[in-house]
Amino acid sequence: MNLHRLTELAVKGEIRELQLLSLEGGFYLARVKLDHAEMTLLGDDAKPLRIRSTTHLRDLLQRVPPFPCVLVQHCVHDEMCGVREGPIGALRVPFTLDSSV
Repeated sequence: MNLHRLTELAVKGEIRELQLLSLEGGFYLARVKLDHAEMTLLGDDAKPLRIRSTTHLRDLLQRVPPFPCVLVQHCVHDEMCGVREGPIGALRVPFTLDSSV
């Protein structure tokens, strides 16, 4: 999914959530959740769009109608150390695309 398609779907109210996935190396990828699908946000080169920060994402989507967003970060330390028992869920922090908040 590219930015143009994301904008079209946002205007129609079809985006359920955008997950900004924090990855090793200090960059993020965006996953867009629809009712029956999940897609990665792609750049003009048809490769996953590397996002530098929530501010960068806000700049990219400044003309797109708002929709729910969440920053997703996995805790690698917990996975490596094996301290906890059972499944280890990702840290999910809601945020808004509105830069005035």
